[in-house]
Amino acid sequence: MSVPGAAATPASVAEAVAVQEELRSRVDLVGPGPAEPATVAGLDVAYAESGDLLAAAVTVLDTRTLAVLDQAVSVGRPAFGYVPGLFAFRELPALLAALDRLNTRPELLVCDGHGFAHPRRFGLACHLGVVTGLPAIGVGKTPLVGDWVPPAVERGAWSALRDGGEVVGRVLRTRAGVKPVFVSVGHRMSLENAAAQVLALTPRYRLPETTRTADRLCRDTLIAAQATAPPATG
Repeated sequence: MSVPGAAATPASVAEAVAVQEELRSRVDLVGPGPAEPATVAGLDVAYAESGDLLAAAVTVLDTRTLAVLDQAVSVGRPAFGYVPGLFAFRELPALLAALDRLNTRPELLVCDGHGFAHPRRFGLACHLGVVTGLPAIGVGKTPLVGDWVPPAVERGAWSALRDGGEVVGRVLRTRAGVKPVFVSVGHRMSLENAAAQVLALTPRYRLPETTRTADRLCRDTLIAAQATAPPATG
């Protein structure tokens, strides 16, 4: 169930921190979440070099074939300033707009970023999960917080990602001998299931197919938006 007002853009850093502190109590870290979802969505955002324009993309994949069933985009300006730990507020409005344009409601959201593995335990995947009510997980290319030991080299090997003595995610090897990814719960999922879903979505590459398709779509959309944008005046 979504939370009314949870997607509103805060007016200040202090207000944004307060929103995270309030909403994190609503995160479901147990789930268990769908073990075999039929559809899963990837979410990603691309930024112009100037930083004043972004393109958000959502792709919905069939989990059996990993074919794209549906997709949607939203182009706009970052909704919040660049503040470490508050990155979700920059992207949330555009991502929600793209989600609203889908014809298919996905059973699981896979965010290019973090969920519980966050300084206040409320990253983008948590925020999107709470706002939409959908199960969500975060898959980061690099860590935001925590310490870990490298997992074994084979595919599927993992080690715990710990922050302040608390397990906040998993360092997961999706390709043998390739750098791992950083998986954390967003909402309505267990960490065990989140890692299993990421492995199912990485049959050939390091990153999930959800991330790869959403990344291509948001980059292509940004290029098209910049090509048609009116020239800057000054």
